[in-house]
Amino acid sequence: MTGGVNHFLPGSAFPGRAPLLADRAYAEVRDMIVTLRLPPGSPINEERLSAELGVGRTPLRDALKRLEAETLVAIYPRQGTFVTEVNITDHGLIGDVRRQLEGHAAQRAAERVTASDQEMLRELISEIRSSGGGRETSMRLDTEIHRAVYRCTHNRYLESTLDHYYNLSLRIWYLFLEQLPEVDHVEHHVPMIEAILAGDGLRARELAVHHIDHFEQSVRETL
Repeated sequence: MTGGVNHFLPGSAFPGRAPLLADRAYAEVRDMIVTLRLPPGSPINEERLSAELGVGRTPLRDALKRLEAETLVAIYPRQGTFVTEVNITDHGLIGDVRRQLEGHAAQRAAERVTASDQEMLRELISEIRSSGGGRETSMRLDTEIHRAVYRCTHNRYLESTLDHYYNLSLRIWYLFLEQLPEVDHVEHHVPMIEAILAGDGLRARELAVHHIDHFEQSVRETL
């Protein structure tokens, strides 16, 4: 399920090659967790995972520490590392935070979008319009769109905070993916992206909040 996910690698604070491996390990394990390839509550076998990812134990452990800080894994001394359980009741609380931050991010993206950002966003619009639909395709595109907007804010603190809460939401959505209605919610992103491209921050904010409200309502009805 993770093959189409657009990996997002926040800037590393560490110089040299090892942190790049840790960033890659972080992104791949994160996507395994949020798409349920590593199910909630499952133990993480570091040796097997290290071999599967093609990274050493040190970068993998650095990645797991980062995932622990994001509450996606729990590390217990002398017991091992486990994927955290999902608390469905957290969904409303996460959505409340995202409703505020997603609008702010869309506005900042419109204010700070660069020429290369604009090219990336136009490519996303083309991909949305040529998409064949389906739940998994929609979730993959939704992930790409949100992470692209976060990057366009050019604020690494806002970017990493939004990515954290999006990942928590994403894991809950994948738990109920087959029960979610097949709506064209990804199409709702197009006007927001166009507002960002036009530099209309207030319109981008309004549309981002509307999208969150619309999709979160669909999820609440399913849950």
